[in-house]
Amino acid sequence: MAGEWTGRGKVRAREIAGGAEIAIDGITTQARYYKPLVYEFFRKDFQIRPRHGEFEVELIMEYIGEVPRLDLDNLAKALLDALKGHVFFDDSQIAKLHCERIAGERERITIKAVKRG
Repeated sequence: MAGEWTGRGKVRAREIAGGAEIAIDGITTQARYYKPLVYEFFRKDFQIRPRHGEFEVELIMEYIGEVPRLDLDNLAKALLDALKGHVFFDDSQIAKLHCERIAGERERITIKAVKRG
């Protein structure tokens, strides 16, 4: 069962069974832009306790028009660093990582981080 969405700006999040789901509106080609954005959101607006154990993370980048010149591996690293200490204690807890870039109806990044088992 998913909780209510929190956030009114570019970043929104909600608790889901075993973890969290985060949505970020808009795409920039600078992956480093996302780390402080998401980190500050968790620090100020969405305070949850990190969990121990292994996690599965799904990161989906939706775009409109031409494929953005943004490396998914750099984006994933920046976002996982931002989730560290909030959703999980350390990114070494990630046992499965799925990253995908797809054409969508809006420019958005969604991340689901769920504890295994």
